[in-house]
Amino acid sequence: MPFTVAIAGRPNVGKSTLFNRLTRSHAAIVDDTPGVTRDWREAQVQLLDLSFRLLDTAGLDEAKSDDLGARIQKQTVAAIEQADVLLFVIDGREGITAGDKDVAQLLRKSGKPIILAVNKADTREAEATASEAERLGFGEPVSLSAAHGRGLDDLYRALIAMAPDEAREDTGDDSAERSLTIAITGRPNAGKSTLLNRLIGKERSITGPEAGITRDAVIAEWVWDGRKVKLVDTAGLRRKARVSEELEKLSVADAIEEIKMAELVILVIDADIPFETQDLQIADLVEREGRAMVVAVNKWDLVDDKAKRLKILRSRVDELLPQWKGVPIVAISALSGEGVDRLMPAIVKQHEIWNKRVATNKLNDWLAMMIERHSPPAPKGRRIKIRYITQARTRPPTFAISSSQAGELPSDYGRYLVNGLREHFGFTGVPIRMKVKAGTNPFDKGRRS
Repeated sequence: MPFTVAIAGRPNVGKSTLFNRLTRSHAAIVDDTPGVTRDWREAQVQLLDLSFRLLDTAGLDEAKSDDLGARIQKQTVAAIEQADVLLFVIDGREGITAGDKDVAQLLRKSGKPIILAVNKADTREAEATASEAERLGFGEPVSLSAAHGRGLDDLYRALIAMAPDEAREDTGDDSAERSLTIAITGRPNAGKSTLLNRLIGKERSITGPEAGITRDAVIAEWVWDGRKVKLVDTAGLRRKARVSEELEKLSVADAIEEIKMAELVILVIDADIPFETQDLQIADLVEREGRAMVVAVNKWDLVDDKAKRLKILRSRVDELLPQWKGVPIVAISALSGEGVDRLMPAIVKQHEIWNKRVATNKLNDWLAMMIERHSPPAPKGRRIKIRYITQARTRPPTFAISSSQAGELPSDYGRYLVNGLREHFGFTGVPIRMKVKAGTNPFDKGRRS
């Protein structure tokens, strides 16, 4: 029997959406109506180098005492018995409910290893739910959004820690074998398709002077310096007011989805008209999605005073995109090939920064230094005490701070800490997330640093 994972939880928490996301299918019907899933489904899943059998179960609902409900619950229990690991899903928007606590008790009785997942983590309420979920006793939860494909990297790490060796393909160096997914994006006619063709060395995307030639995302598998790369050429992103035809709306929606699924984004801008409103909006979107980014300034062969123009561009990035301070700017000509050889080294470096993890003891030494330099404020006469910091996750780098009066910590002090992290630990040019939690040190009970 292959390594088996069963998704369990209350009705309508997103189990089937997660099943579809992991299986890359629409096998499970998804609807807002609770109780759509009745029979459990199964499929073989390949998540990076981890192979496993996935079971999607009906919602566990003790309130259903009718004959059909009892039979559904019996099927779910049978699926749980087959599993090696249980993936307990809760709804991040609703918080921990009495139903969740009932499910937790039932799953605990199974004696199976349990991974707690807070779904719908793209909402503000989900942060509070993730903090509250630790009280269920299953360790730190995995935050994810099954609908948008976020958090699957953290889910992978949780699963791989419990998987037998035979469930993992022998790929040697994971970073060299796994495909690096890169989305090429920008305004229409910035040269995205020409860049894809230049990188892979053949005509994969149709190019031309007309804006908007690319409608569907074009995917090209490529190998650079022995590393597998998946390049995705997206449709040009216009301002909303200019997106009128239904087909173009679908193309834009598809491009945004590809940005969400990528690990790194190449933002292609036109050297003649750099950093227009739409370029800035795309950069904001990439930051909100937590992706790594490299800016490719295209049509550089047409620029006269290159050194002066590059200096101006770097200054404009710091001014217009402070959240992207230090992001690499690579001057290229996709048409002639000028500067394109510098693009992939910059991408690999940013990908490494995006995946960087800092030991907890080093973070807390740094925090003590930052507080000594500039103490937190004292709103209403009470000094805010920042007790502890740890890196909660990577991709993007996310840090959790334990503090008194967490809701009172000013945003400018948060920026002071974020800028300090960038400078001290080298998190330049990638999004950084910082979560402030109230209370005493929640990480002092045997957590690894």
